[in-house]
Amino acid sequence: MIDDTKPIFLQIAELIENGIVDGTMAEESQVPSTNEFAAFHRINPATAAKGVNVLVDSGILYKRRGIGMFVATGARARLIARRTEEFVEQYVKPLALEARKLGISAEQLNTMIERSSGLAPESGTDKERSAAL
Repeated sequence: MIDDTKPIFLQIAELIENGIVDGTMAEESQVPSTNEFAAFHRINPATAAKGVNVLVDSGILYKRRGIGMFVATGARARLIARRTEEFVEQYVKPLALEARKLGISAEQLNTMIERSSGLAPESGTDKERSAAL
């Protein structure tokens, strides 16, 4: 999981964030210790602590003295909101701008996205599709 594309402490923070967003790490649940992250990923414990502290500083995690780190209430909703904003800035706006340059309408763009993502509604009912087979 650890790669050279970005600082390791940020990758640790993202790993925890991903667990919170996908529900693996529930709100008010304890997250692995910095020593556990360090041992598992074979990194310096100070690096793991730096990644965890990024999330403490942003209110995603909180410390219980002598017990460990826990996911804050509302952390998942805050992460989803932040990531949604980032998604719009990084992907949606450039996509819409390029579509506009190419003369692609919003409806056409929506259809393209649905088809490429597998989200497009299939034509006909299940019964009609089965009959056609």
